[in-house]
Amino acid sequence: MKIAPFLRAALLVSAVAVLPAATSGLAAVDTRTSHEFDKLFTIYELVKDNYVDQVDDDKLLKGAIDGMLASLDPHSNYLDGPSLQRLETMIDGKYTGLGLSVIEDDGAVKIISPFKGSPAEKAGLKAGDYITHIDGVLYYERDLDEAVSRMRGPAGTSLRLTVFRPGRDEPFDVTVTRGVIELEPVTWEYKDNVGVISVNEFSRDVGNDVNSAIADLKKQAALKGGGKLAGLVLDLRSNPGGSLDEAVALSDLFLDHGDIVSQRGRNPSENQFYRAETMFRGDVAKGLPVVVLVDAGSASASEIVAGALQDQHRAVVMGERTFGKGSVQSFLPLDAKSAVKLTTARYFTPSGHSVQEGGIVPDIKVPQLSDPDARARAERAVRESDLRGHLINEASLKDKDLETDKRDDPRFKMTAAELEKQGIKDFQLHYAISTLQRTAGRPALAAAAKN
Repeated sequence: MKIAPFLRAALLVSAVAVLPAATSGLAAVDTRTSHEFDKLFTIYELVKDNYVDQVDDDKLLKGAIDGMLASLDPHSNYLDGPSLQRLETMIDGKYTGLGLSVIEDDGAVKIISPFKGSPAEKAGLKAGDYITHIDGVLYYERDLDEAVSRMRGPAGTSLRLTVFRPGRDEPFDVTVTRGVIELEPVTWEYKDNVGVISVNEFSRDVGNDVNSAIADLKKQAALKGGGKLAGLVLDLRSNPGGSLDEAVALSDLFLDHGDIVSQRGRNPSENQFYRAETMFRGDVAKGLPVVVLVDAGSASASEIVAGALQDQHRAVVMGERTFGKGSVQSFLPLDAKSAVKLTTARYFTPSGHSVQEGGIVPDIKVPQLSDPDARARAERAVRESDLRGHLINEASLKDKDLETDKRDDPRFKMTAAELEKQGIKDFQLHYAISTLQRTAGRPALAAAAKN
């Protein structure tokens, strides 16, 4: 099956900075009937009276709501049943399944990212892969929730996925055994005198979890390294976003002054500035250089953090240009079983830069050389600017204007096979750690990268 990744890209479900809102905050609806609403009701009656099969009212109503919100932008949608449960799982979740974040793209199921340590990651599934068949059944132009439900199931049971990977000529099969997926928003390790903190999603308490991680890494450095850390790597790669409040909290950990992010909407009530020193006092990593790792899968809340630390010269951003989702969604419950996720504002980095479409451009562009398929997948990566109906950047930035430098960096000539012989499985992380080791004792690393 031929996949056209840039066509009909659907909603990136988990790439949101959700701003919860109570039901009481819903605006009053103008109930005056207009000619357009008359037309809608007329079509409803025509369908009820003339369609070849009898149609349920709930189905027609949901279709009308879905169509209304889909006409706005890719991130405004109606949530009920499985779709609402998936969002709740992303925030709090524990379930049995494969551990995948997926979207519908060109009628097929596309992997945004496998969760770290999940059965899907262990089986070798990668961001950008397309799942075309599940246990031999074609999943094309079908409901995404149906595919997600099919992939979930009792721990210990297996299923066979047929995968199309851009850059390869033929699809291939992967057998994955389901497991208990406990979403771990934050994981960390002490590696070569450097603290590596991976933030996999922005769910509840991410700021506190990273604060605890930094404290633990300092202890490990004192016990194992005989001194202090050489620096910190904040890994936001393939992090599709989550809570705006947690993005602000994480940024605030490293900042002791200035703005973190601002949001501006049509309604004055949506215009807000988020500043340092509101959630955490001081810079908990003061004196330590910080590298933020990002890639095309780093979206929304991840971009808020990367943009804040980059603009405030607190960290060097490495990796690849981010997804480019610069909008804020308000989560508006309708009742216990349904809600609306509505785009209500754009957000801006401290320097006033909107990441909408353009994303965050790293200070140091580092390709993932250890992945033999990385280049082919990068060329076909779907970003915000590829999604149908996306908001337009107010500065009218275009992808081609952001990717004018096509020259290969002479430092990045090694092949995946050559790196594997050296035991390097993650080149981007390896490069970040090496950079911090080379610059140990030079806290001006972030400022130097700007000069």
